[in-house]
Amino acid sequence: MEESGASLADLTHTRPGSAKRAIRLPWIDAARGIAIVAMVIYHFSWDLGFFGFIATDVASAPGWVIFARLIAGSFLALVGVSLVLATRQGLNWRRFLIRLAMIIAGAAAVTLVTWFAIPQAFVFFGILHLIAAASVLGLIFVRLPALVLGVLAAAWFAVWWFFEHSIFDHPALLWVGLGTVPPQTNDYTPIFPWFGVVLAGMALAKLLIWSRRATDMLARPAPRPLTWAGRHSLAIYLIHQPVLFGLTWLAALAIPPDIETFRARHLQNCTVQCVAMNADEAFCRDACVCVGAKVEAESDGMWEDLVRGRISEEQNERYRAFAEQCVAEMAEE
Repeated sequence: MEESGASLADLTHTRPGSAKRAIRLPWIDAARGIAIVAMVIYHFSWDLGFFGFIATDVASAPGWVIFARLIAGSFLALVGVSLVLATRQGLNWRRFLIRLAMIIAGAAAVTLVTWFAIPQAFVFFGILHLIAAASVLGLIFVRLPALVLGVLAAAWFAVWWFFEHSIFDHPALLWVGLGTVPPQTNDYTPIFPWFGVVLAGMALAKLLIWSRRATDMLARPAPRPLTWAGRHSLAIYLIHQPVLFGLTWLAALAIPPDIETFRARHLQNCTVQCVAMNADEAFCRDACVCVGAKVEAESDGMWEDLVRGRISEEQNERYRAFAEQCVAEMAEE
């Protein structure tokens, strides 16, 4: 995703005879390109799971969750780095506002599309929304020294870790990130703790500026495909998932996923949720097998809707009834 302001990879020193003209740091673009590649891998894996080609629930599997957070953290740290580098010789307000408008438009597009596609879990404050907010909020902190920025980043995470309040569960305040109940949304990147990553990136940028050797290394040529992807990250972010999702959907029409994959995915998700309620794992697996069999016997497409996480409220009530029946049957044995 592209940051607002000057280029996301403006060099911290200038060419001879051009005191005011900044050039790009190829390896900053390349770092963003690597993050883009990782993001494409994650979303494609999510698509494969959604259409039943793989049993893993990418959205909840611990390894994939960590992978997704590392990707988000990489983008946001680079937002902080580039904001410092882009404002080192003064902020180009025209470029800043143009980039900011592009990011806001992209965030609005994500909200609009997900509102119609998945209204029960639409994206109201995802990573693009945070980047837009951080681009503005970061201007307050951009002139602070590295040590202060580092302390602020640590404090930001500490507030998120130790403080929460039900007042932030109100829909109008969910963007803050200090509520007690996680909202149901496909991409949630609130101000707390994620702006702390931006502050950490700003601190890192200050250290890079202090080290001429580091900036010289970042100015060396980088692989062109990665730098290209880094420079066009916003466009790639907005386009890649609809393309991948559409292609996977077409593949699912041509090659229907194996029913065993659907069963395995439901069993995994159901068991994890059951164990999280302090139930015995063996009991949970047996109960989930029972529930899956009852759902699969339904003729209204409930099985596919369940596995893909898009069941209606009426289907959800039936699912709960099946779960109660299975628990009662197991208790009688």
